[in-house]
Amino acid sequence: MPRYDLITKSGFAAQAWRRVDTYAFAGTDAVAPLVVQELAKACMSLPIAFLQQNDAFIPHAVQGLEPGCNLFVVNGKWVAPYTPAVYRGYPFAVTEGENDQLHLCIDMDSGLVGAGEGFDQPFFDDAGEAAQPVKDALNFLQQIHRNRAVTKRVCAALAAEDLFQPWPLTVQGPDGERRVDGLFRIDEARLNSLDPDALARVQKAGGLPVAYCQLLSMGNIQTLGLIARKLDEVKNRMPEMTDQIDVDGILQRHKSSEPEQTLAPVQNDDVVNIAADTGDFDLSAFVNPKQND
Repeated sequence: MPRYDLITKSGFAAQAWRRVDTYAFAGTDAVAPLVVQELAKACMSLPIAFLQQNDAFIPHAVQGLEPGCNLFVVNGKWVAPYTPAVYRGYPFAVTEGENDQLHLCIDMDSGLVGAGEGFDQPFFDDAGEAAQPVKDALNFLQQIHRNRAVTKRVCAALAAEDLFQPWPLTVQGPDGERRVDGLFRIDEARLNSLDPDALARVQKAGGLPVAYCQLLSMGNIQTLGLIARKLDEVKNRMPEMTDQIDVDGILQRHKSSEPEQTLAPVQNDDVVNIAADTGDFDLSAFVNPKQND
């Protein structure tokens, strides 16, 4: 678990930090929260679902098909074209203080805070003011925080029209089938049948782009199956190369081989196959040889 400390001049003037060079910290996140501001970009490469938290529905990137596994993090590298904003602010976070004021914190267990060689980003400048990268981090996280409130309001408007329905995924593996429960999606049929007044309410709340982004993203669930299959295939066929697999290359190769899109869906977005392929293309082309020291 992260251990966040409030950044103060007295506590951090003699310390520095360094930028993230690995996404291993996100490697166990099967889902990650999203805000409406990023959905248009996220939906192009990430599968998006809603998770119910108390009485609210919150959009999340679906990153794995079992707890504790983020398939978009391979050997510490983020392999999807889009990275959720929640990760791009790391190792920083914000916490609310008095009068709803936001204060910047940093994960002390990240390995990115210290003094000496390798820690090249000071928290404060020579004048004792917060350094510009620290100010930029606070500004970025403040935007995300504000957008979370907008996201809740938009999703509440969708929920008021009963537009969420369960998205029961079936994962097909070598040991049979299993269900992934707890995910919700937009009820497209109900959305299309809303009366004019209800549709106007959803539109006024900003709900239509959110609904369509989620529906558009659902085909990306198959990307998780592809990554899982190829990683399993490497482990079975070339176990010594597991830490050198080029998932970027696999995804590009898969994308270039996809048939032209038609109006009719070509895959069932409720079923994901993770059973290892029998070798539809040469895996050796997607292994990065280790460099000699």
